[in-house]
Amino acid sequence: MKIRTFKEADTERVVSLWEQCSLTVPWNNPRKDIKRKLDVQPDLFIVGEKDGSIIGSVMGGYDGHRGWLYYLAVHPDWQQQKIGPLLVNEAESRIKKCGCPKINLMVRTGNKKVMAFYRSLGYEVDEVVGLGKRIIADEHGESDILNRWRQKPEILESL
Repeated sequence: MKIRTFKEADTERVVSLWEQCSLTVPWNNPRKDIKRKLDVQPDLFIVGEKDGSIIGSVMGGYDGHRGWLYYLAVHPDWQQQKIGPLLVNEAESRIKKCGCPKINLMVRTGNKKVMAFYRSLGYEVDEVVGLGKRIIADEHGESDILNRWRQKPEILESL
């Protein structure tokens, strides 16, 4: 597998990978996420390629305080073959070169398989609650996000 920086021509293949890995959600347009990433630190958007196919991706970022990982994906046919750790390691290395002291990431509530994966790489649960506020709506808008929270009101009630 060749690990390299994402190229704009990879867009549709990466979106397809994310869809196959169930990373896309209605309130985030993956093509807009890619476009936004290409405008900021595009060298921290990494893909794994084998025989011309994109089989993995990870999107990194550094805000001057903390690094972040997003959109780690490995094609289902290639999972459990050490590709995820290789992609994370490459992202960590690039983010560290920026001077970053710590990397954070978010895992959807209840995703125990992914939690175990990150723990195996040395990531620990921070005792914090992640909050978010959309300030630019993608095509579905704010009402879809609020409906999502209405389906799980216990999340908001526990705050």
